[in-house]
Amino acid sequence: MTMQFGSSTEISNMCGVTLMNTPIGRVVAEVMGAKDGIELTEYPSMIRVDGKRLLDFDYAELSDALGEEFDGTVFEEISSTHYGRMVHLDERTLLFANPEDAAEYIGFDLPRS
Repeated sequence: MTMQFGSSTEISNMCGVTLMNTPIGRVVAEVMGAKDGIELTEYPSMIRVDGKRLLDFDYAELSDALGEEFDGTVFEEISSTHYGRMVHLDERTLLFANPEDAAEYIGFDLPRS
């Protein structure tokens, strides 16, 4: 008997976000998709942006590509679900695959040996 559903205890080292498939969402996806290690999956109403270890949505870079201001408010408007630790900063939004990588931003206390 083959299991169709289940869980894996392996670490995927992946993080991602779903963007609305709008003119702004499409430009953001194109900018992110041009970066190494990032995979885009397009659907009629959404675009998945998945990457290994870290996704860095740099607002200045996205503003340049759009020709208009891009900030955390716009990011929140065009995004829905995500996986990984999301950190909003003034100049960017970061998604980390592993909480240890986001420790300095989220107050995650690493155990001391």
